[in-house]
Order: sequence, then C-alpha cells, then structure tokens
Amino acid sequence: MRLLVTGGAGFIGSNFARWVLTNQPDVRLTNLDALTYAGNLASLADVEDHPRYRFVRGDVCDPALVGELVADADAVVHFAAESHVDRSIDDPAAFLRTNVTGAGVVFDACRRAEVDRVLHISTDEVYGSVEAPGRFGEGDALEPNSPYAASKAAADLLARSYGVTYGYPITVTRSANNFGPFHLPEKMIPLFVTNLLDGRKVPLYGDGGNVRDWTYVLDNVVAQWLVLTEGVPGEVYNVGAGNELTNRALTGRLLDRLGHGEDMIEHVADRPGHDRRYAIDTSKVAALGWHPASDLDEALDATVAWYRANEAWWRPLKDGGLSARRGTSPSGGR
Repeated sequence: MRLLVTGGAGFIGSNFARWVLTNQPDVRLTNLDALTYAGNLASLADVEDHPRYRFVRGDVCDPALVGELVADADAVVHFAAESHVDRSIDDPAAFLRTNVTGAGVVFDACRRAEVDRVLHISTDEVYGSVEAPGRFGEGDALEPNSPYAASKAAADLLARSYGVTYGYPITVTRSANNFGPFHLPEKMIPLFVTNLLDGRKVPLYGDGGNVRDWTYVLDNVVAQWLVLTEGVPGEVYNVGAGNELTNRALTGRLLDRLGHGEDMIEHVADRPGHDRRYAIDTSKVAALGWHPASDLDEALDATVAWYRANEAWWRPLKDGGLSARRGTSPSGGR
C-alpha cells in the first residue's frame, strides 16, 4: 500500500506513522506536514531514515502539491489540523483555513485521483457537551461550542457531502482525548507533567469538574488503522477508551505520580464556552474488533516515565513558549 499521511509530524500523526512503519511491512508511507508549531520532526527522528518512509514539507491548502502526492497514493489519512481550543479562541481564522479549506483540498484531490480509501481524523468535540449518563452516537447532531470544534464539524460535513454529491465515500473517526508520548506541552497532561517536573504549579480551569474520556495514543492509532482498512467507506466511527475522569481527578493522579500535593494546583478563570462533559458510544468501532489494550493507570505511568526520560524533546518546546497559555485546554490534542 502507498499511504499518504497529512500532519504526520504532529502528536497522533507521528505515533500513527511510527506504528504503521513498525507493524505494516507492506506499506510505503509519505508524510506531508507544514511543520507549524504543532509539527515536530524530532518526533520521528527514529524513523527518518526508514526505507519505506518519505517526508514532504508542505501545506495541505496547496492544491498542486496535495494533488501530486495524492496521485501516488492508494490510501490517505488526513490528520493535519490546528487543534488547541485556546488557540482557536485567540485566532479562529487559522483554524478555518487549515481545518476546513485544507480538508477540502485533500478531499477533492482524493476524489479526482480516485483514491481507494480516505480517512478523515476528527474529534468528539464536534458533538458538544452531554449530561451524564448520556453518550453521543455517530448519528447524533453536531453542536460544536468552540471555533476549533466548529472547524472540525465543518470538515466532517464536507466529508459527508462528498459521499452524497459525488458518490465518493470519505470515512471519519471522532476520537476522544488522547495522551502519550510526543504530546506538545501546551496540552493538559504534558503541560501538567512537565510543570511538575520543573516544580511549577499546574493551571486548572474553573472548578476542575469538566469530564473527558482519555485514550492512550498507542491504542488510538491501532483503531485508526483498523477503520482505514476494515471500516465501511463513508461511515463515521467514534473512538474512545471509556476512561472518564474530571480534570480535577486527572490532576490528582498526576500529582500523585510526581510526588506533589494539592498545593501545586493553581485555579484559573474558566475558558469561554468550556464544554462540561464529553462522552461517546464506541460500540461501532468495537464491532470491528477494536478495544483499548492499555489500562489507564499503566498508560499514565508510561507517559510520565516518557516525559522524565525525554526532556531533550520537550524542553525546547516548553522554553519556546508553547505552554505559555492563559490556562490549559482539557483538549487531548490531535
């Protein structure tokens, strides 16, 4: 298989690319990434010389470049996106450009080249907030509440329109919050871990009662591959591990692992439009045979250990100001 991955130098994209190169010997993988603040080739340093890997620096909004790369692909996985909710509040235009226009460029290039399988990576945030014990299914209405979520919902609907208008099915996955290695230190778990390693307080939005479902990224990438190769083209699949925690409870687990008490929590003003609870029904992807392999506590232990051992990766990012936000988004990052 000739596989094109957009945004493959980002958090989930880099973990996906590494997993494919390690586990799928018949795949040749091309990684298209613009290397904005969220793209980091250091995340793929261990595979940069792999014989079945090629990196191309470029913008998903460039029709000529995307068209050239898509013409040489049997399948496309579209990760490329702006993903930090706080950033979308500060600068929504950048999210509209990459997440909507960029998705449109990729989808249309794939349609024209008649690529066999296209997978668009979205987020559970497109559904908005749901009160317990409710869960969103793939057919539920989209009610995004941040510019980031709205831009991803727009791309999801664009993908749907390609199936209806052109008869060209584009598959969509809506992932819950991810965590694990190579996660930028502006996102909640890596921000809190690296702050605590430095002996600094962690900024917790509001009362800390916002609920998220946390999925270990190394489990999520397996789900993405399964949906790409075994899913029904044009369908939507929710992907999540069912690990619901309040942000306050998650903070407590990180404090315990880093040997700190609650005095290291700094309560900060809540974010505008902050969704209270995300929860999704994942029975559809489970029917394909996917179930998370990782225990939450073991995955948190592995993640903390990774940041302890890889300061050379995260220190330049943190010192460069990526984590200097007014608070922290509970968004898992894409």
